[in-house]
Amino acid sequence: MNKILLAVDDTKGSLAVIEILNNLLGDCVDGSCVPRTITLLYVQRLEGRSIMDGLLLSSSETETLKESLQGTEYQAQVDQKAETVLNYFKDLLEKQGFSGIKSLVRQGHPAEEILKASQEEEAEMIVMGSRGKRLHNLWMGSISREVANNAEMAVLIAK
Repeated sequence: MNKILLAVDDTKGSLAVIEILNNLLGDCVDGSCVPRTITLLYVQRLEGRSIMDGLLLSSSETETLKESLQGTEYQAQVDQKAETVLNYFKDLLEKQGFSGIKSLVRQGHPAEEILKASQEEEAEMIVMGSRGKRLHNLWMGSISREVANNAEMAVLIAK
């Protein structure tokens, strides 16, 4: 496995992602099973169109929202949070001996952005956390479920 995309945020599920990755790949003696590239992805959530519920914002409305946020204090704060989260996970991975780590920030609906980034980065596997069982997921579906159901590559969901 040469390219892995790790979808991270500021939840406990993302810590589980690092633990699972380390358990799977941390004991490589000769380094042959360590991925060449690990892409850390942080999605700045915008309420936008979802694969499962196309009743929210259209693509053009989402793009307009993205454009209107640029240069605002709010966007600066969101960007700072993304940088903090990505640096935290990059440091964790580097301390565990992983290299070839790339950081990526996207805006939009998390599941859609994870799927787009995985294709653009030519990832062979998506690793992401799950926030656990929630009653509303029975009707709406969770981000991890949406990604797992629509990905064209392997998806590992850490709990």
